[in-house]
Amino acid sequence: MNINTKKGFLKIRDFNHYYEWIKQEDNQPKPVMVFIHGWGGSCRYWRTTARAIAPYFDCLLYDMRGFGQSQEKTIHDQTQSYELEEYAQDLVALLQGFNLEKVYLNSHSMGASIATLFLSIAPEKVEKAILTSNGIFTYNRLAFALFHQISEYVVKFRYNWLLKIPFAEKFFMARFLHQPIAKHMSIAFLEDFLMADCQTALHTIYTSVSKKSVETISQAYQNISLPTLLISGEKDQIIPANMGKSAALLNPEMIKYQVIKATGHFPMLEDSKTYLKVMGNFLNLEFN
Repeated sequence: MNINTKKGFLKIRDFNHYYEWIKQEDNQPKPVMVFIHGWGGSCRYWRTTARAIAPYFDCLLYDMRGFGQSQEKTIHDQTQSYELEEYAQDLVALLQGFNLEKVYLNSHSMGASIATLFLSIAPEKVEKAILTSNGIFTYNRLAFALFHQISEYVVKFRYNWLLKIPFAEKFFMARFLHQPIAKHMSIAFLEDFLMADCQTALHTIYTSVSKKSVETISQAYQNISLPTLLISGEKDQIIPANMGKSAALLNPEMIKYQVIKATGHFPMLEDSKTYLKVMGNFLNLEFN
């Protein structure tokens, strides 16, 4: 069977959001899985996972406000904050825009924090959830302030000529990966990082790495009321596996925890075979 991709834009809370539907061409009704990317990225790094599960799910991928191709504001006299709760409300509006009553979620990194908050405000909209490369930080005022300072420098001094430097994408991804991924994917990550709106990139760092986020995400994990799978990369340097384990222990009745060995922050790309197997076990399906 062929896998088809439909691309477009949907107005969500005054922003044009880019989306992709990835479906198998068989005209059979299927449940929908919605994919949420992380900070500085876009929906395109979820494409390989979506194509692999297309025989079982219609997959909806989208770029969050201010990232990827979701940059055009349609009403210029209104503003939205960069709080993670606002991004969860964007997801509510996305489902409404496509008339989706109930979906499966698969989310990554900051996107998984947003998904966790979404599970608190609209649990009736989700059948099962998968949270990838996420966890609970311990608040440290000085460490968080230093992280913000370094991040500001990194975000403000982004230049497109970096794409012309040999192996720039390899150096850029070094901290995120334990196993290598395809070169074109690393280039795509660098492109997405350079494309991200400056104010969005800065302010989502402040809101996702903060005392408030530590408290609200911890509470959201405790509030999860539906079957949820939390996946960590064993060698993740961004959100170490012990942080994922700590999050899962807040709600062991609802959260199944799985570590994928020898992977970093992108286990779905570094070891896609194992990632799909773990997903399949959770969903009672067998993905190729």
